[in-house]
Amino acid sequence: MMIELRTGDFEAFFQAPSHAYGQDSLYVSPMRADLARFLSPVENPLFQSPDDIAFFTAHRNGFPVGRITAHIHRASNARHNETRAHFGFFDCGDDPDAARALLTYAETWAKARGMTEIAGNFNLTAMQQAGVVTDGFDAAPYTDQIYNPPHIVRLLEANGYARDFPMTTSEIDLQSLDPARLLGPKQKAHLASGEYSFAPVNRKTLAARMEDARVILNASFTDNPMFVPVSAEEFHFQAKEMKAILDTRISVVLMRKGAPVGAVIAIPDLNPLVRATGARLRWSTPWHYLRYRLTRRRAVIIFQGVMPDFHGAGLNPLMLWHVLSAMKQAGYHKVGGTWIADVNAASLRQLEKVGGKPLHRLHLFRKALA
Repeated sequence: MMIELRTGDFEAFFQAPSHAYGQDSLYVSPMRADLARFLSPVENPLFQSPDDIAFFTAHRNGFPVGRITAHIHRASNARHNETRAHFGFFDCGDDPDAARALLTYAETWAKARGMTEIAGNFNLTAMQQAGVVTDGFDAAPYTDQIYNPPHIVRLLEANGYARDFPMTTSEIDLQSLDPARLLGPKQKAHLASGEYSFAPVNRKTLAARMEDARVILNASFTDNPMFVPVSAEEFHFQAKEMKAILDTRISVVLMRKGAPVGAVIAIPDLNPLVRATGARLRWSTPWHYLRYRLTRRRAVIIFQGVMPDFHGAGLNPLMLWHVLSAMKQAGYHKVGGTWIADVNAASLRQLEKVGGKPLHRLHLFRKALA
């Protein structure tokens, strides 16, 4: 049966991974409503034009067996002097014909817009889910960690894509960790000085603390590869649902003399809840949520950073001591971490100090466009 390609069929795009991977896959979809707004060039401030994104599905025998986005992050191209298109949400069965059709369509779309290279996965930027899992396929992903089965790597390489920019996600076993070991002389001196305080991230303070976190993110990540400063509109668009899922005990902004100097933003791992609801808001969702609240044992650190003037001052261990202690007290057993690039040696050393272990190995996959 021939492969049929469709453009803009959102319901098929949403359903494609379940048809491609089956119900036993570790893949967990974004919530359907979130996926819809992320792909909307009208709603998502990432896109400067409706022509900056398109999404495609591959169908066999009437069923969606694969999907992909093709999009342009114009701010990234301007900052890094590139003419690069991104592909994202590349989910496909072990079907070479479907994969070839989807990738060719994305490449053609990119070339028609003057792009000379395509790379992915970006779902949808480097500050969101990025990469393709190349090892660690048996590890269940946390919220905001990308996941794909092994055949995706083979399909990309068969279509001329090369691995680039190696990354690792991580996991910390809180049950075997004593957070107090993070308190060295520097950290103890900061606590004793009276200059530092921990500002809680709760429902009343969420807007202010999220803006603090955005400022810290932009300042602390400015020299990282692929980083693009995140506008207030983009940041708050991405964090729109934060209030509903917030556990007020496990995020913090560190203040020095009343000014924000560091932040750790963490959320409960929502993947068990999303899987239970089929990634849709249903009448049964409140019941699933209450059940999930009673059994959740995993959290994930979405972001941590320190203002550049305080690099080397020992603030990251101080914040992690505070947050990981709070997680243990709240009953969490494990905490995941989003991707860290191999070139980010300082963050990898920090992860090792808190007992973090590699969870998934990831790479970007790139291809020059003739």
